[in-house]
Amino acid sequence: MTPARDAIVATAGESIARGSKSFAAASRLFDRATRERTWLLYAWCRACDDLADGQDHGHAMATIADPAERLEAIRERTAAALEGRWVGDPAFDALRIVVAETVMPHGLVRDVVEGFALDAAGWAPATEADLMRYCYHVAGAVGCMMAVVMGIAPTDEERLDRACELGIAFQLANIARDIGEDAAAGRCYLPADWLAEAGIARDAVMADRTALAGLAQRLTGRAGEYEARARLGAAALPFRSAWAVLAAAGIYGDIARRVEALGESAWDTRVTVPAGAKLLWIARAFGQAWGRKRRAPDPSFATPIWSRPRQPKSESFS
Repeated sequence: MTPARDAIVATAGESIARGSKSFAAASRLFDRATRERTWLLYAWCRACDDLADGQDHGHAMATIADPAERLEAIRERTAAALEGRWVGDPAFDALRIVVAETVMPHGLVRDVVEGFALDAAGWAPATEADLMRYCYHVAGAVGCMMAVVMGIAPTDEERLDRACELGIAFQLANIARDIGEDAAAGRCYLPADWLAEAGIARDAVMADRTALAGLAQRLTGRAGEYEARARLGAAALPFRSAWAVLAAAGIYGDIARRVEALGESAWDTRVTVPAGAKLLWIARAFGQAWGRKRRAPDPSFATPIWSRPRQPKSESFS
């Protein structure tokens, strides 16, 4: 028997509550339909990430012995969901539902899967442009998908650029926070040319924390730039969606800001945002959302810092 939508939504709600307290808090600000679709999308992203990294809701990363097989499982289940078939896995059936209920371009979904393919291949960035490409696949494309969930047309490239930039800001914060955890799992997302400039060996990134803190500051500085640009996209959103997006931007932006403030000690313990700070951002975002349409746009922000891949017009509504 195929599970009812309500049951899959409930499971997705449990997933976001376990996997990201920051996103869970912000998601509560959406109207019900958008909130549920956000949970459904998150559940798919979380399940793919856990399957690829051997984690449980983003915790306890492990070294994977069969990355190719896991990637193939992600591809097969995602393809089934895009075809509208019942998958039998709540997270992938969550994707099936959210795609069916929106005009979600299938190309965006496939772009996210390609991010897992990069990790499965043991890929590492050589340059900042490589890093941005990775951030697009694992987070920027998700930002675009969230924009569609919130009602932005898949053909509205400028609004999708803003959503993509917020996803990239989140990912850069993640990378800065998780440098130590990634190193323990044999991964490093710092560009090779940055490492060379700092005199840091890729296989020993934690050996020189002074130099590493400088590179983390470069990451958090980039995250701040992308967050600032992404905030302008809130003007195009309904009030409650803008409120949720601006709250998430502030809460997750605090991760980058805390990593930067901690310097060499940023990786002693996992950086988190206290509950009180989250509530403060939710309150602050209310005012920002209320006045979102009164802020004059900066014409220079019409051009992205980094140009994301455009979806083929033939796939815009496939």
